[in-house]
Amino acid sequence: MKKYSHLVTLDDAQPASQAMLYGVGLTEEDMHKPLVGVVSNWYEGNTCNMHLRDLAAAVKRGVKKAGLVGLEFTTIGVSDGIANGTEGMRYSLVSRELIADSIEAVVGAHYYDGLITIPGCDKNMPGSVMAMIRLNRPSLMVYGGTIATGEYQGKKLNIVSAFEALGEKYAGTITPEDFRAVVRHSCPGPGACGGMYTANTMSSAIEALGFSLPYSASNPAVGKAKQRECAAAGKALRALLERDLKPLDILSRESFENAFRVVTVMGGSTNAVLHLLAIARTAGIPFTLADVQQLSARTPVLADMKPSGKYHMEDVHGIGGIPAVMKYLLAEKLLHGDCLTVTGKTIRENLSRVPGLPDGQNIIAPVSQPLLAQGHLRILYGNLAEEGSVAKISGKEGERFEGTAVVFDNEFECIEGIRSGKVQAGQVVVIRYEGPKGAPGMPEMLKPTSAIMGKGLGNSIALITDGRFSGGTHGFVVGHITPEAFDGGLIALLQDGDRITIDAQHNQINAHLSEAEIARRRQAWTAPDFKVKKGILYKYARQVSSASTGCVTD
Repeated sequence: MKKYSHLVTLDDAQPASQAMLYGVGLTEEDMHKPLVGVVSNWYEGNTCNMHLRDLAAAVKRGVKKAGLVGLEFTTIGVSDGIANGTEGMRYSLVSRELIADSIEAVVGAHYYDGLITIPGCDKNMPGSVMAMIRLNRPSLMVYGGTIATGEYQGKKLNIVSAFEALGEKYAGTITPEDFRAVVRHSCPGPGACGGMYTANTMSSAIEALGFSLPYSASNPAVGKAKQRECAAAGKALRALLERDLKPLDILSRESFENAFRVVTVMGGSTNAVLHLLAIARTAGIPFTLADVQQLSARTPVLADMKPSGKYHMEDVHGIGGIPAVMKYLLAEKLLHGDCLTVTGKTIRENLSRVPGLPDGQNIIAPVSQPLLAQGHLRILYGNLAEEGSVAKISGKEGERFEGTAVVFDNEFECIEGIRSGKVQAGQVVVIRYEGPKGAPGMPEMLKPTSAIMGKGLGNSIALITDGRFSGGTHGFVVGHITPEAFDGGLIALLQDGDRITIDAQHNQINAHLSEAEIARRRQAWTAPDFKVKKGILYKYARQVSSASTGCVTD
């Protein structure tokens, strides 16, 4: 089990390495045990991450009990809830790469034999998994868990309630006192955003990939269930070390299909497309936008979850969690049961031991009566998205929208347009130069979409962007448009009044412009320079791939 650490703990040619390890408190006995990195994304400035240091301590105790040496370290996180609607949101997606790089660097430099990651917010998770795959050492993930719902005047609240309250403020439908009260009560304590937003989407996807223990995705951040999971992680990792069972032994094309199917059934975030493409690319497993569309066409939406539905992840926990959902999907032949997991067992073997969905529950609809017969995540192509785009169609907004463009060169102009009344019913709101290179960093458009919903325009307009969306976004929205405006995609050439059709039935998005008119506008267009010229955003903009391949920097 000391495949790597023997070099720094037992080799006489590395006396300084051993001196340092004795200096941190390791004993002679410890030197003969496997070294395990225990990494959390703890920082105290975000509800998603504020409790991860305590979870890491619980994991470390379990690692010690399993006869391993746990060595704790931390990596960064970025709070989308705090950064959304500001220039700080440019750093959000970038943080995924920084997390992967930093975990790889620490584990690789120090010759740890295994790894347990403890992420909270959404980019934490794919970043952790990408690092595991690069290192390819026995590893597993313990999700920090979902937040409890807030409450005000008998109404359940979550982080999106605070965003949508801004739109209500613009519309004059909320009092100043109620506005502040919603803000104060939306996030009552530790845990990631409580609906089927990106954090809970990715925790569910990663459990379905086989990289976390059963129930990890749906165990609340606070409570005995998450503590039991933390305690069990060390024993599970020891079993992985004994078998030398590594991430690339677990991952397969079928496991990615399982992950995307769970995302779809649960009504998950558009960000799952971006992150699963990036994880697959890191693993060298072919998984493309075309695969996403094929799976979406064959997978129903069953979960009545926020942001479009009624329920939160804490409610899913109450009916048996993600394992109960997966057990139902396996019975309906929507999952590959033979895929291996970090338990050392297959999906089918894991699920044979868990209770199914209880009778009478209303959160997960039967396959025979789905909320949506096909997946809500659609890949649209056309002259506006020659390399693809990602739409989130819940069915409540319809599947086709045609309207005239109102164009903004950044989200801040759009917010002002919503506030001032420039954005009107019947329009297609265009937010451009928000892609991975153009922003840079591909920020989420949660503030504009929430303001639109809060102002009561959610059913009467569409919004398209080369940026991306939070899992909390709902409405008729299309993101990840590629080529992005910075690269000269047609979105860069749009003007106010252009007619645009979004057709989710035929997976098309087109501007009604002649080839001659497009050529004329392209000749007049000047390619922009990078908005930043130094630092991590500049490095990212120069290296990042298209959203159609996952925005990776390899």
